Amino acid sequence: MSEFVWPVRVYYEDTDHGGVVYYANYLRFMERARTELLRHYGFEQDQLIADEKVIFAVRSVEVDYRRPARFNDLLEVSARIIQRGGASFTVHQEVRRNGEVLCSGKVKVASLEAGTLRPVPIPQQIVSVMDTIEI
Repeated sequence: MSEFVWPVRVYYEDTDHGGVVYYANYLRFMERARTELLRHYGFEQDQLIADEKVIFAVRSVEVDYRRPARFNDLLEVSARIIQRGGASFTVHQEVRRNGEVLCSGKVKVASLEAGTLRPVPIPQQIVSVMDTIEI
Protein backbone atom coordinates (compact mmCIF):
# COMPACT_ATOMS: atom_id res chain seq x y z
CA MET A 1 0.00 0.00 0.00
CA SER A 2 1.23 3.44 -0.68
CA GLU A 3 1.58 5.08 2.66
CA PHE A 4 -1.19 7.22 4.05
CA VAL A 5 -0.02 10.56 5.49
CA TRP A 6 -1.89 12.72 7.99
CA PRO A 7 -0.72 16.23 9.04
CA VAL A 8 -0.48 17.04 12.75
CA ARG A 9 0.38 20.38 14.33
CA VAL A 10 2.16 20.26 17.70
CA TYR A 11 0.15 22.22 20.25
CA TYR A 12 1.36 23.53 23.58
CA GLU A 13 -0.60 20.76 25.33
CA ASP A 14 1.51 18.15 23.47
CA THR A 15 4.75 19.38 24.99
CA ASP A 16 6.62 19.30 28.27
CA HIS A 17 7.91 22.36 30.13
CA GLY A 18 10.81 22.65 27.66
CA GLY A 19 8.53 22.79 24.61
CA VAL A 20 9.46 19.24 23.47
CA VAL A 21 6.73 16.76 22.54
CA TYR A 22 6.11 14.37 25.42
CA TYR A 23 7.03 10.84 24.31
CA ALA A 24 3.57 9.30 24.79
CA ASN A 25 1.99 11.89 22.50
CA TYR A 26 3.70 10.32 19.48
CA LEU A 27 1.43 7.32 20.11
CA ARG A 28 -1.59 9.66 20.07
CA PHE A 29 -0.44 11.10 16.74
CA MET A 30 -0.05 7.57 15.35
CA GLU A 31 -3.52 6.61 16.60
CA ARG A 32 -5.06 9.56 14.77
CA ALA A 33 -3.30 8.57 11.54
CA ARG A 34 -4.57 4.96 11.80
CA THR A 35 -8.11 6.23 12.39
CA GLU A 36 -7.83 8.54 9.38
CA LEU A 37 -6.42 5.69 7.29
CA LEU A 38 -9.58 3.66 7.97
CA ARG A 39 -11.73 6.73 7.27
CA HIS A 40 -9.84 7.32 4.00
CA TYR A 41 -11.02 3.87 2.85
CA GLY A 42 -14.60 4.53 3.97
CA PHE A 43 -14.64 2.84 7.38
CA GLU A 44 -15.84 4.72 10.45
CA GLN A 45 -15.03 2.95 13.69
CA ASP A 46 -18.34 3.80 15.35
CA GLN A 47 -20.17 2.37 12.32
CA LEU A 48 -18.07 -0.82 12.53
CA ILE A 49 -19.18 -1.23 16.14
CA ALA A 50 -22.83 -0.66 15.23
CA ASP A 51 -22.88 -2.80 12.07
CA GLU A 52 -20.25 -5.48 12.66
CA LYS A 53 -19.89 -5.46 16.48
CA VAL A 54 -16.12 -5.11 15.91
CA ILE A 55 -13.57 -2.84 17.52
CA PHE A 56 -9.86 -2.48 16.86
CA ALA A 57 -7.46 -2.43 19.79
CA VAL A 58 -3.70 -2.06 19.93
CA ARG A 59 -2.11 -5.39 20.85
CA SER A 60 1.54 -4.36 20.77
CA VAL A 61 3.71 -1.36 19.96
CA GLU A 62 7.38 -1.01 19.11
CA VAL A 63 8.60 2.60 18.95
CA ASP A 64 11.96 4.15 18.11
CA TYR A 65 12.41 7.80 19.13
CA ARG A 66 15.12 9.53 17.10
CA ARG A 67 14.74 13.31 17.27
CA PRO A 68 12.44 15.61 19.25
CA ALA A 69 9.48 17.47 17.84
CA ARG A 70 8.75 20.86 19.33
CA PHE A 71 5.90 23.23 19.98
CA ASN A 72 4.24 24.50 16.76
CA ASP A 73 6.03 22.03 14.45
CA LEU A 74 3.97 20.80 11.53
CA LEU A 75 4.42 17.04 11.38
CA GLU A 76 3.43 14.31 8.99
CA VAL A 77 2.33 11.00 10.44
CA SER A 78 2.34 8.05 8.06
CA ALA A 79 0.54 4.73 8.27
CA ARG A 80 1.19 1.76 6.03
CA ILE A 81 -0.24 -1.71 6.58
CA ILE A 82 2.65 -4.15 6.33
CA GLN A 83 1.04 -7.41 7.42
CA ARG A 84 -2.44 -8.88 7.76
CA GLY A 85 -3.58 -11.94 9.64
CA GLY A 86 -7.08 -13.28 10.15
CA ALA A 87 -7.83 -11.23 13.26
CA SER A 88 -5.01 -8.66 13.27
CA PHE A 89 -2.93 -6.37 11.12
CA THR A 90 0.36 -4.56 11.58
CA VAL A 91 0.96 -0.95 10.65
CA HIS A 92 4.35 0.71 10.13
CA GLN A 93 4.23 4.35 11.12
CA GLU A 94 6.55 7.34 11.03
CA VAL A 95 6.33 10.83 12.45
CA ARG A 96 8.28 13.23 10.25
CA ARG A 97 9.16 16.91 10.12
CA ASN A 98 10.18 18.22 6.70
CA GLY A 99 10.91 14.67 5.59
CA GLU A 100 13.14 13.84 8.58
CA VAL A 101 11.98 10.84 10.61
CA LEU A 102 11.58 11.83 14.25
CA CYS A 103 9.89 8.67 15.46
CA SER A 104 8.96 5.36 13.88
CA GLY A 105 6.95 2.44 15.09
CA LYS A 106 5.25 -0.83 14.38
CA VAL A 107 1.74 -1.22 15.78
CA LYS A 108 -0.12 -4.54 15.83
CA VAL A 109 -3.88 -4.04 15.90
CA ALA A 110 -6.33 -6.76 16.95
CA SER A 111 -9.89 -7.16 15.66
CA LEU A 112 -12.14 -7.82 18.67
CA GLU A 113 -15.82 -8.55 19.23
CA ALA A 114 -17.12 -5.38 20.89
CA GLY A 115 -19.07 -7.12 23.66
CA THR A 116 -16.65 -9.85 24.70
CA LEU A 117 -13.32 -8.30 23.61
CA ARG A 118 -12.38 -11.68 22.12
CA PRO A 119 -10.52 -11.90 18.80
CA VAL A 120 -12.70 -12.13 15.69
CA PRO A 121 -11.85 -12.06 12.00
CA ILE A 122 -11.31 -8.65 10.43
CA PRO A 123 -14.59 -7.71 8.70
CA GLN A 124 -14.68 -8.91 5.10
CA GLN A 125 -15.22 -5.46 3.60
CA ILE A 126 -11.97 -4.28 5.23
CA VAL A 127 -10.13 -7.44 4.14
CA SER A 128 -11.32 -6.75 0.58
CA VAL A 129 -9.79 -3.26 0.68
CA MET A 130 -6.58 -4.55 2.26
CA ASP A 131 -6.31 -7.17 -0.49
CA THR A 132 -6.38 -4.47 -3.16
CA ILE A 133 -3.46 -2.52 -1.71
CA GLU A 134 0.18 -3.54 -1.65
CA ILE A 135 1.33 -5.07 1.61
